[in-house]
Amino acid sequence: MLRNLFLHSVTVALLCVPTISAAQEKVAQISAPGAETQVELVLRSTTDIDVLQPIIEAFVAQNRRISVIYEQWGSNALFENSLAACAGDMSSADAVFSSGVHQMIDLVNRACASAYRSEQTTALPASRRWRDEVWGITKEPAVIIYNADLVPDAEAPKTRFALLDLMRRPNSIYNGKIATYDIEASGLGYLFAFMDSLEATTFGALLEGFSRINTVATCCSSEIIKRVSEGEYLIAYNVLGSYVDSTSADNIVVIHPEDYTLFLSRAYMIPKDGANKAEAALLLDFMLSTTGIRLLKERNLFYAETNDVSSLPQSAERGIAIEPTLLVAGDKHRREQFVNLWRSAFPQRQYAR
Repeated sequence: MLRNLFLHSVTVALLCVPTISAAQEKVAQISAPGAETQVELVLRSTTDIDVLQPIIEAFVAQNRRISVIYEQWGSNALFENSLAACAGDMSSADAVFSSGVHQMIDLVNRACASAYRSEQTTALPASRRWRDEVWGITKEPAVIIYNADLVPDAEAPKTRFALLDLMRRPNSIYNGKIATYDIEASGLGYLFAFMDSLEATTFGALLEGFSRINTVATCCSSEIIKRVSEGEYLIAYNVLGSYVDSTSADNIVVIHPEDYTLFLSRAYMIPKDGANKAEAALLLDFMLSTTGIRLLKERNLFYAETNDVSSLPQSAERGIAIEPTLLVAGDKHRREQFVNLWRSAFPQRQYAR
């Protein structure tokens, strides 16, 4: 395995930094041992360090003068941090990589990004780049998962209509046993729910069903997956499929909804005040290179055509385009209205603790 090849050639140090913001979940420094580091590239990302680490290891092994300071953030906290850095109120990252794509579009619209063009970026389809200032790197599905030990295969909801039928059953075993993202805590969860509201004729009925069956709104991907595996939840809706594919739990089954499946491209941005723009651009091009895409596929961050989704017709794929229409999702008044609608389905007592 490529990862094993790098274990002896790359140094990864978890950093204990007393000044870290409480919103900052983890920090690691990734560098090639023995190399004379000339540049420390600060990458702030919503992707779990363990998931993206092999890609960063390969990058620093190829660019030995660069060391990557990897900061793992929640999407909402990263957005607030990026806004503050854009306003000059705190130090800027050199690169930002987030699943909160609508938030990244907002940052670009506020003139917080630097423009960059290369052979790799211009090769991207229009739906995965905007203004040469933000780029979609990955391709990850939003899926339904269930515990195969506790949910009969015949009841597994292959579509949102089937999920609605489960939630409408009287005295259902699924009462309090279905989970989804807390859209107020998770930028990704908000984005998925907002896209559902635009895409699905079933959205209003889904909210009604979630309310009726005491669905749990919680954060985050790893927590939801773990609790489904343990049986605390039986089914989870709109979970990021790449994290499910990376889990070792063998009792979780993944469903790509047949009515439609959302696909996310995590967005990469080079902040306007970053100190190392050239190195941030190198990392961008590396992730978009043939080697980078192969490594992303190995980490389940770029959906390969060989994945077991042959039953999902292309017409059922709904890619979330990186485009200015996502500014609607971030509009303050629109967000307040949407969150209030969501709260009506998830009273505070139903939130996971």
